[in-house]
Amino acid sequence: MLSRRNFLTAAVGVAAVGGLAACAKKDDSSTGSSSAGGSKAITLGFSQVGSESGWRSANTTSVKDAAKEAGYSLKFSDAQQKQENQISAIRNYIAQKVDVIAFSPVVVTGWDAVLKEAKAAKIPVVLTDRSVETSDESLYVTLVGSDFTDEGRRAAKILEKVLTKAGHKGAVKIAQLEGTTGAAPAIERAKGFKEIMDAEHKDDWKVVVSQTGDFTRAGGKQVMAAFLQSNPDINVLFAHNDDMAIGAIQSIEAAGKKPGTDILIVSIDGVKDGFVAMSEGKINAIVECNPLLGPQLMDVVKKVKDGETVERWIKTKEGDFMQDQAKAALPSRKY
Repeated sequence: MLSRRNFLTAAVGVAAVGGLAACAKKDDSSTGSSSAGGSKAITLGFSQVGSESGWRSANTTSVKDAAKEAGYSLKFSDAQQKQENQISAIRNYIAQKVDVIAFSPVVVTGWDAVLKEAKAAKIPVVLTDRSVETSDESLYVTLVGSDFTDEGRRAAKILEKVLTKAGHKGAVKIAQLEGTTGAAPAIERAKGFKEIMDAEHKDDWKVVVSQTGDFTRAGGKQVMAAFLQSNPDINVLFAHNDDMAIGAIQSIEAAGKKPGTDILIVSIDGVKDGFVAMSEGKINAIVECNPLLGPQLMDVVKKVKDGETVERWIKTKEGDFMQDQAKAALPSRKY
């Protein structure tokens, strides 16, 4: 059994994917068929975080489509953003004796017990999108995902360009809409942004208010409304994903302010609705995080099942987009 931990970074060129599929609460029906030559299909148990955003829905579609294309038998479950649901799903996959388990962890901590159960059952585990903190890194084989800390750094660097383009002078008072508390992207995007802010803008940038919007539009709208009540002089919003930024835009407009002008907005993901908002001048810049991890995951699953060494994934540079690039990028932006 493989014990070597390798970090895989998703290839992130702008790509098209079919219409977004709604995540079912639980779908244990198998998809795919036997592989060529009549050999038994690989059975993959996959537990998804939920369906909290456009990014997540596109990620689910990518995994399902790629499993079908590879001829794998896919057992899929939607955790509805609850760790206990994910742990239950993983234990169910262990009981069903699937070949490989993959999951995108709701939060970073609290996985050792169930991962030890998978290891005892000799079922390899692959993480997708998000990382975990564990006492024993041999409990999972590898991670297929993006560098969230670097995305936070790039969000800070592109904010520099946004401020210059807007001709902003004076103090930068930043509101931060965080992702789900304890989730890897929320922790690491905030960390990367702070690294640049502390190193290069200690005297002129300040995060005056920061709170989780749980990666949802409703959360972004609600929290931004509270931000504007407590800190009406906010002039920048950094949102950990597009959906929260889109929700926040509604509250900014309701407060009589102009998003993208009175409050400059930088977000992360690059879903279609984010690009629409950017093309309308309501979001100033977006750092891309590509959700189309399905093909990479299926390749890794096959290597793991075959006992091959999983090599380090070659990173493709993610894109950074500003308002003047939005209309050009929008036609190919399907997720």
